[in-house]
Amino acid sequence: MTTIAARLKTVRERIAHACTDAGRDVNEVTLLAVSKTFGPDAVREAHAAGALSFGENYIQEAVEKQALLAGLPLEWHCIGPIQSNKTRLVATHFAWAQTVDRLKIAQRLSEQRPPQLPPLNVCLQVNIDGGANKSGVAPGEALALGRAILALPQLRLRGLMSIPEPTEDFAAQRTLHQRARELYEDLRAAGLPLDTLSMGMTDDLEAAIHAGSTMVRVGTAIFGSRAKPVTSA
Repeated sequence: MTTIAARLKTVRERIAHACTDAGRDVNEVTLLAVSKTFGPDAVREAHAAGALSFGENYIQEAVEKQALLAGLPLEWHCIGPIQSNKTRLVATHFAWAQTVDRLKIAQRLSEQRPPQLPPLNVCLQVNIDGGANKSGVAPGEALALGRAILALPQLRLRGLMSIPEPTEDFAAQRTLHQRARELYEDLRAAGLPLDTLSMGMTDDLEAAIHAGSTMVRVGTAIFGSRAKPVTSA
């Protein structure tokens, strides 16, 4: 068993234990392997160990990596900031865009999504704890943005994504994630067709699962410490 395979096994065990503790079915939680800054060989190893979905922050780097892995049936998620000059790359090369927080970006993604591809799956990134320097739509503005996205033909609104401020305290982690879960439920009650709650990473996936996460984004625990990106975002 390779190091990546062994780490993946450990992460899956963590997810399973968290689901058991939370009284949830393990099949309710998708593992997204965050492969940013790691090369194609690392992705191949993870895929060989059963990983199918991969998250990337640096768009140009991701597109180059995808070209080298074109023979594998992988699902690519953009989980980094999306600038206007990168929307075409995201619309063309990814299955998911999890960091949409502005209507302008959503409109460009829809306009630039190739018609032969299925609609791009979209999550609203929400600034759930109100950090002044953090990306994400304010919780109070999420409903209006979600409704506007529903009208865009080449997008499929799927859910919410959040990255709260890190803390080592489990109860504090869970409280922050619970805010996102409550917003998610409020938006569903208001008519948004959401089925995905993307929250939780290497250090807080257990708390996120307890709070209701349906997708955890794990990089370091699978691939190890990160190298610096070789290309710009």
